[in-house]
Amino acid sequence: MKIFITEEFLLESIQNEFRAIYPNLKILFFKNPHAPYEGSLPSELLPAGTPIDEIRNIHSAGWIDVGPQVTARQLERQFQHLLGLNAQVFRRSGKVWLETTATDDRTLGELEALAAQVQAGPEIPETDLNEQT
Repeated sequence: MKIFITEEFLLESIQNEFRAIYPNLKILFFKNPHAPYEGSLPSELLPAGTPIDEIRNIHSAGWIDVGPQVTARQLERQFQHLLGLNAQVFRRSGKVWLETTATDDRTLGELEALAAQVQAGPEIPETDLNEQT
């Protein structure tokens, strides 16, 4: 399962495609990269309406593998190495979104299943980034 990304995309386009596949996960983009098992600073979050062409340092179209066997860490590295985008995967946990810092080595399929097991509360605001794992 792959997503094709071109320079004409907005970050929101990538996020929507990803959430269509994994409704209990989301991917956000930041100004600067983070190390494995570390989080990203909320102050560096890029707005969803940002055109990819304005923020990336590698200017080419590309396919990103979002299959269930891909780990969060591998997905984030693909975005960095193939497109020059600084991505961070989050998973739903009840009423909050958790950065997958401690679970970077889990696959997207495992993270989706883990998030689905937690009893979902009311809708979580997309800007609620107050928890990290």
